[in-house]
Amino acid sequence: MLFIVLAILAFGVIIAIHELGHYLSARALNVKVNEFAIGMGPKLLKYQGKETLYSLRAIPFGGFCSMEGEHEEGEEPDPRSFLSQKPWRRIIILVSGSFANFIAAFIIVLILTAGADSFGGTTITNVVDRFPEQGPSEIMAGDRFVAMNGERLFYHDDFVMFSQLNAGKPLVVTIERNGELIEYQRRTYLIDGAPEFRYIPTFNRIDANFWETIKYSGYQTYSFIRMIRLSIAMMVSGAIGIGDFAGPVGIIDTMNTIGHQVQANESTSAAIGSIVFFTAFIGVNVAVINLLPIPAMDGGRIFFTVLTWIIEKISKKRLDPKYEGYINTGAFVLLIGLMIFILYNDIARIVTR
Repeated sequence: MLFIVLAILAFGVIIAIHELGHYLSARALNVKVNEFAIGMGPKLLKYQGKETLYSLRAIPFGGFCSMEGEHEEGEEPDPRSFLSQKPWRRIIILVSGSFANFIAAFIIVLILTAGADSFGGTTITNVVDRFPEQGPSEIMAGDRFVAMNGERLFYHDDFVMFSQLNAGKPLVVTIERNGELIEYQRRTYLIDGAPEFRYIPTFNRIDANFWETIKYSGYQTYSFIRMIRLSIAMMVSGAIGIGDFAGPVGIIDTMNTIGHQVQANESTSAAIGSIVFFTAFIGVNVAVINLLPIPAMDGGRIFFTVLTWIIEKISKKRLDPKYEGYINTGAFVLLIGLMIFILYNDIARIVTR
């Protein structure tokens, strides 16, 4: 029960951070905010500020920052309304939600890795006998792994991810040896059911000083983005389907599962740390998905803002914002339908398990 409660709180914090980004940038640009809400549904708590209503709502899966004139504009628009702002100001407000999630993820990883002694590098210092391919034509001690299938490798963690993704498939490996880049194609093997790279026990270690910890935290945030990009590419290629994606219920269930697994093998504190780390990953997910050029998402609104600006510059006529509103409303209805479908899949997976 502890991990479920933590997961629900974590999901609420992710949304709160996202909406806080919108709120802070709107206030900084003197745009009127009518309501800042955490959660959806009936109000549990509320406080009326000078011009903004702050509310905590019953359903922790959502939130919003409602700005004056955000979706429609009257004949005499308020100069502090969202749509009265110049395009670049609107874009800053729309981007700031995802930017806040990126910053939060970076800070979370930085805090969690602050006590580390070192990080695993990408240079091999020893190759064990069980490794299938080694020698001058393959892999030797001293080689530095640069990329796998065109994906840049930064730390030892990358070996695990790309070995698992490509297990049993052709793999183009790029290594650096004596200043020369060497590329060859090979297949990843499974040894005792695990990717072979687990049997290369010795990599160089990078001292976790202040600068290296900052670099690692930034890399990990980038790695989250890369994992999302790879997932989207797999969905487009048909390798995974929409039914494989998880919504809030599925994410909370995953956090709960992670917590129990880590607790069984290590400790409760380690389990909480794993949930917090996964929270950073989900926060980056929220940020990236919101920036995609999909109507009703921040990215879609940014796209329409830029497109409208271009059209108005060419035509010298102001476009009626109601047309964008129609598109966003239609997309929002479809999005709700998709969320219901994912919710059904989440519940079905839990029940059938």
